[in-house]
Amino acid sequence: MAERKMSEAGRFPLPAASFPTHNSPRVWFITSALSPLIVRLIKLLLAHGDYVVAGLPPSEIEDAERSKEFRELINECKSGRKDREGWKDRIRGIRCDGRIMGQCGAAVAEAVELFRRIDILLCCTSEAVVGTVEELGTSAATQTLVRDQFEVIFFGQINFIKATLPLLREKHTGHIIILTGITGHIGTPGMSMYSASTWALEGYCDSLAYEIAPFNIKLTIVQPNKEIAVLSNKITFAPQLPQYNSQNNPAPGLRDILTNVVNQDQSTQISDLKGKHGRSKIVSRYPKLGNEAKDRLVMETVHALTAIGGHENPPARHIVGYEGVASVKEKIKTVSEELEDFVEVSCAVDIFKSDVGKAALAGGEKGEDGESAKAGSS
Repeated sequence: MAERKMSEAGRFPLPAASFPTHNSPRVWFITSALSPLIVRLIKLLLAHGDYVVAGLPPSEIEDAERSKEFRELINECKSGRKDREGWKDRIRGIRCDGRIMGQCGAAVAEAVELFRRIDILLCCTSEAVVGTVEELGTSAATQTLVRDQFEVIFFGQINFIKATLPLLREKHTGHIIILTGITGHIGTPGMSMYSASTWALEGYCDSLAYEIAPFNIKLTIVQPNKEIAVLSNKITFAPQLPQYNSQNNPAPGLRDILTNVVNQDQSTQISDLKGKHGRSKIVSRYPKLGNEAKDRLVMETVHALTAIGGHENPPARHIVGYEGVASVKEKIKTVSEELEDFVEVSCAVDIFKSDVGKAALAGGEKGEDGESAKAGSS
């Protein structure tokens, strides 16, 4: 932990980005390109000589503050600077709502028409709904938040996967990268639906990896610490019930921490959660961080993506950062200990060792005369 803190303080700067060995530039299709993490990734990809198709969710590209860094990047690409030479020809932004399958298919077709192929699909769309299970069931509006969370994180990403798979299968190569978080391993109080949608996506991808392996298509789930995705994308706060505030409920939650983060900037402060008639209202914010804070937050994950993307033998899962590794190790240790504590109970219900199991198995065994036991008894 001490080493981590010193690294964040800048005493040990991050090394230069590394890339897998490859014979030609790769074509990346990125589902959502407006987060601070992805903007920094795109810069490294363009500097390396790769091509980038950048998905632009309509609701985000129309938000001036949210899209500011991406627009600045595009201006850099067109600036004529010596160190940006050729960048504008190797990037294309495409407005696309991942929740609409037709738009995903059209975006993929446009990418192939422009750059002839897609080598790496990076699914990185994210936004977090903050609220306990009970808080998200208090009204029709909060129940809609639950559906929206799954639309964005689960359905919105598998639509891009489904649109891209036929192309990768046809050329018998490709790499799908899913950027999630350690919430795919560990539930988080106050972010139940964020965790649930992440687990759903990872379960889908675990199954998918087996299906596409015969076509030489690789799949990697990249899991940074939970604050990476949360603080670099939209956060939506459901109205809080008094029973779940930090004074009444000791369960550790992220609501207070995230509220403090967004309140640090005057333009994103949440000063009043009461709407008309005194009812609590739903509030959404994009955390506003300084450039140095953004770099410290996301650059480890950016470097992980450049090192893994298009690798000949990539990992099925890659956990980024010390805290993530420690948290997942602790979870695995707990699961293993509980398994050992109750292993006798688990094995006691094994039907194949019971009399019922023996009777069931006897029905399919051959007797001495070559007939099945079932046939012999009839």
